Amino acid sequence: MKKYFFLLLPFIFSLSYLPAQKVEPFYPIPSTQQLAWHELEFYLFVHFGPNTFTDKEWGHGDEPEDVFNPTDLDCRQWARIAKQSGAKGIIITAKHHDGFCLWPSRYSKHTVRESKWKNGKGDVLKELSQACKEYGLKFGVYISPWDRNHPQYGTSGYNDVFVNMMKEIFEGYGPIWELWWDGANGEGPNGKKQVYDWRRFEKFVVQISPNTVVFSDIGPDIRWVGNEKGIAGETNWNLLDTVGFGRGIGSPHTDTLNQGNTDGKFWIPAECDVSIRPGWFYHETEDDKVKTPSQLFDLYLKSVGRGANFLLNVPPDRRGLIHDNDSASLIDFRKLKEKNFKKNFAQNAPVQIILHNQSVTTKRLTDQSVKTYASVPQEIRLTFENPTEINHIVLQEAIEFGQRVQNFEIILERNEGLTSIKGTTIGRKRIVSFSTQKVKSLVVRITQAKTKPTILNEIAVYRIE
Repeated sequence: MKKYFFLLLPFIFSLSYLPAQKVEPFYPIPSTQQLAWHELEFYLFVHFGPNTFTDKEWGHGDEPEDVFNPTDLDCRQWARIAKQSGAKGIIITAKHHDGFCLWPSRYSKHTVRESKWKNGKGDVLKELSQACKEYGLKFGVYISPWDRNHPQYGTSGYNDVFVNMMKEIFEGYGPIWELWWDGANGEGPNGKKQVYDWRRFEKFVVQISPNTVVFSDIGPDIRWVGNEKGIAGETNWNLLDTVGFGRGIGSPHTDTLNQGNTDGKFWIPAECDVSIRPGWFYHETEDDKVKTPSQLFDLYLKSVGRGANFLLNVPPDRRGLIHDNDSASLIDFRKLKEKNFKKNFAQNAPVQIILHNQSVTTKRLTDQSVKTYASVPQEIRLTFENPTEINHIVLQEAIEFGQRVQNFEIILERNEGLTSIKGTTIGRKRIVSFSTQKVKSLVVRITQAKTKPTILNEIAVYRIE
């Protein structure tokens, strides 16, 4: 009987640790809408309005409506370039702090309707929402609660105005995939600040558009990353504690927003916002200061490659077009990204899942599908047919079951010896960069996790030039 027991031991292990198709979640976990948001990775921000024409970043709200007059507005051009860049959506500043509405709101007299653009018949939100549908892009809206123009700002009545404006947007231009709330709260034209009814705003959005994900300092669905450099923390938890915090001045410390909370009670992942230019609105003097494709790729590695999403601002010029310099950089960024990630040395390669010197082989971690996953109780090993030069390794957790990994170690096995690389969180995606090395095999070891087993759904290996 002992003989048969030892013969069956590897088989028992393979049954026990074969990639499971049913895993108990480790809470908190993302909602269906948040999971879909994670998969988008990269999309565009569009700052556009009176500031485009006045050379300001923050308008005062007293700019004459006629200052807004794009000569050749073409939202289809924006959408076409977004699509060519690999972006999955566009978020537009429907109303910035100056209070100017890019749609003819019934609740303001500071809108495109009062401008001479298209004789007051224009509607930027309508044109962009239609263009996004045509090009298969998600459509999102930024709407600042601060309004430096509206006469009711600073009174309880303004909260009604803000809700009604959001209602116009959802009913007139939906579906709205992401709603972006700026936490700014300055003085209005009457010298008063507004007490925002955030709880009412949140309930309204859930009621009118439950599939919309909402961004702000503290969510409820997506958090600010704590800087405007487009860079997530090297440690980045998708979790955040929000009790006792508010939006704007009362938000958590920027370090907390950058890294999240290890044991946070809510799934509120980070979004990394940054502009392709020094400013957020278009300024002709910045035409030669557009970020290069290499700079954009580096930001991708430090945002998406650290488990966050990458929101890149690309401001249209006074014609209402994305400038040629911005367009060229965006398209070359996509080409560079595709070139760098073209050859995955791990694709469909067998991976050994190891526990106590026993192993089982699977390809579920190398099939380039986030729908398949494997339980990793201790470590995984990938062996190359021949020594291979690599410098980037991509790891992904199956975050639908929660975020578990606290620390990991990658061991590169070379003819010359071993190289150890240590990291912290993985989350939706972790891209580990290191100097180019010729490797025979590699081991990924989970050295600390919040619960066992760790659930991974992908490992990929690249040599990036």
